[in-house]
Amino acid sequence: MNSSSKPLTGIRVLELGQVLAGPFAGAIFSDLGAEVTKLERPGGGDDARQMGPAFRHGDALVFHIFNRGKKSVTIDMKTPAGLAAFEELAAQADVLVHNLRPGVVDAIGISGKVLCERYPRLVYCEISAFGHLGPLSHLPGYEPLIQAYSGLSSTNGGPDDPPLRIGASVCDQGSGMWAVIGALALLQQRQVSGRGGVVQTSLLETALSWNGQKNDAYLNQGEVPQRHASGHPGFVPYQAFDTATGPLLICCGNDRLFAKLASAVGRPEWASDPRFSTNRARLEHKESLLALLEDLLKQASREEWSRRFEAIGVPCSPIHTVPEALTQDQVQKLGILQAVPGEDFSLTGLPLSINGVRPALTASAPRLGADNPVAEKAIT
Repeated sequence: MNSSSKPLTGIRVLELGQVLAGPFAGAIFSDLGAEVTKLERPGGGDDARQMGPAFRHGDALVFHIFNRGKKSVTIDMKTPAGLAAFEELAAQADVLVHNLRPGVVDAIGISGKVLCERYPRLVYCEISAFGHLGPLSHLPGYEPLIQAYSGLSSTNGGPDDPPLRIGASVCDQGSGMWAVIGALALLQQRQVSGRGGVVQTSLLETALSWNGQKNDAYLNQGEVPQRHASGHPGFVPYQAFDTATGPLLICCGNDRLFAKLASAVGRPEWASDPRFSTNRARLEHKESLLALLEDLLKQASREEWSRRFEAIGVPCSPIHTVPEALTQDQVQKLGILQAVPGEDFSLTGLPLSINGVRPALTASAPRLGADNPVAEKAIT
């Protein structure tokens, strides 16, 4: 293993994470080399262990995905002995990450303010549903609720569709990512000041950030976002089209690419047609152009159109299913699908490489309380 792909080796992380956002932050830290100790309640642990059928060792697949490479220590935080064990671990930690229900950390006396006063070098990361300020800050929340509340669902889907949830957990995983980014910033600051601090992020803030272009268009231009299915509000043609053998996504992001497209479909005159010669003109005559393209593209296979477009540099892609995508040579060559050491299954690794090397998965998810002996006072 190339040690340069594990730049956080030596950093100790405590994770009080449930299900997804907190555990995903912990998984990022772990993949980058930090020692991550997951603190779980006795008798059940993280709810994600039961989120679906048993996959390996009695735990659901989702638990394995977001808890690879961690240690597990069970602590009853409601008891004096459990809190004392927690304090020992916190005193040695560089980073603490939690996405506990609002109010819990205050009730048991482990808020960011309290712990950072007690352990000035600690970087404390708090992930909530609605944020640390405002009238809803005390409420819990889940991915689909936040997508709905933030307006994110309202911009997903086609013009005639109801608001749709984005299939990926973009708010949960995005919040975990922002927590890590904030923690890394404070770890760098700590090198100079000697002090850590508190990072606060939330699923709502993450959703608003992902929808920033739509939000800002409304704030500054009064534009209420429209749903465009696979299309784009600012470019034409820039969407999926049916071919004789399946859908093909075509992206013409400028007039030069459109001229190449026109040539490839046998209509080179479109490049000088005043209705279509510029992107702004194409936006005005969008329906006419799309109707012409739809008729043409159905006359040949997706494979044939892909060959023609790729030969002249028009960006396009078949719309793959998940099984199709994972078998693509490009995906395989990236090495992002990694075998879990000591197990008979694979998981998706981090989407980055450091000095040309992707951080490797180092271990599977821990069994509940597997690492209690490293903190004997935490055994319950």
